[in-house]
Amino acid sequence: MDVGIIGKPNVGKSTFFNAVTLGGAEIANYPFTTIDSNIGATYVTYKCPCKELDIKCSPQNSKCIDGTRLVPLKIIDVAGLVKGAHTGRGLGNKFLNDLSRAETLIHIVDASGSTDIEGTPVPIGTHNPIEDIEFLEEEINLWFFGILNDNWFRFARKVSSGHHNFCKLVAEQFTGIGITEGNVIMSTRETGLDPEKCIHWKDEELLIFAKSLRKISKPITIVLNKTDIAPPENIKALKEKLGEVFTVSAEAELVLRKASSAGLVKYVPSESSFEITGNLNDKQKEALNRIKSFMEKNDGTGVQKTINQVVFNILQKIVVYPVEDEAHMKDGKGNVLPDAYLMDMGSTPRDLAFRVHTDIGKNFLYAVNARTKRRIKDDYELQNGDIIKIVSAAR
Repeated sequence: MDVGIIGKPNVGKSTFFNAVTLGGAEIANYPFTTIDSNIGATYVTYKCPCKELDIKCSPQNSKCIDGTRLVPLKIIDVAGLVKGAHTGRGLGNKFLNDLSRAETLIHIVDASGSTDIEGTPVPIGTHNPIEDIEFLEEEINLWFFGILNDNWFRFARKVSSGHHNFCKLVAEQFTGIGITEGNVIMSTRETGLDPEKCIHWKDEELLIFAKSLRKISKPITIVLNKTDIAPPENIKALKEKLGEVFTVSAEAELVLRKASSAGLVKYVPSESSFEITGNLNDKQKEALNRIKSFMEKNDGTGVQKTINQVVFNILQKIVVYPVEDEAHMKDGKGNVLPDAYLMDMGSTPRDLAFRVHTDIGKNFLYAVNARTKRRIKDDYELQNGDIIKIVSAAR
């Protein structure tokens, strides 16, 4: 499961990426700082059962900070898109192809209006961020349209012959981009377009279909960045126009995570405050006080909440903890609550068994709810926070 960070140049994508990964992506105040996409590991946060069970956990594939489990996932920082990217402008084809690896997209928007449509710095408040949102979605939609439009007539003739399945053929057109037949079916229903008459579709109808397919297969979450320097009227207007959006300060989150790594503050990602634990000079204190003031007004920096929203609500994932010894919540090596896995909502114990190891999945016998110590049905739908023992003939 990959999450892609997108946006025009110079809006804070790399700062956001570094904040959630503590990676080393270059940051500078000019367009095209990111020439190649950066790939890193970030985390979704969820409560660890260690507090509830009053035990000390020993995570192996994840982290635990004061009862908050940090479960890893992959995130991609794609270089900035500019107008005409779908035609190859600004290295557009390469950037768009990088998007193909992501299941969902986070669009970082400069809410301060301090960069123009190309990503060049301008005075704060002089550019309308709505233009950025509209042009970027249009570029990605046109990219989808271009894939569909290539050899469309030949494609449509196959469907009209009655010997080929429309949804299967469309999914094959997007091989490598992660689009399923189910996505195509949902798009035909949403648009009301008749696949059997696709040979008669005009460009306008094909574009409508392409937009729907993009929205379903690559949902975009709008994130307003630089809200710590944005004019209040900008934020108000954007919220009125867009509805539910995330307001963040990626720079504040990056400062806090670096300070935490240096032992200067105690900070758990997604929390709304932090505690100073190290000796600071006056300049450091001033910077952290500004961040604390921003967090008090905005209930945190907003960065980790964005990641959690995307994973749990958009991608509909859950966190599950597999164990081998349900009495002591351990694995075979004695590690307590060793692993935490992100699973699709609706997954079963057998799905979890395959996630742990292919052989365990193939030899799956049954599963036990480690909290109740009771055997659960094979078709039981796993719930967020479940602790599950898998019994397999392979063991």
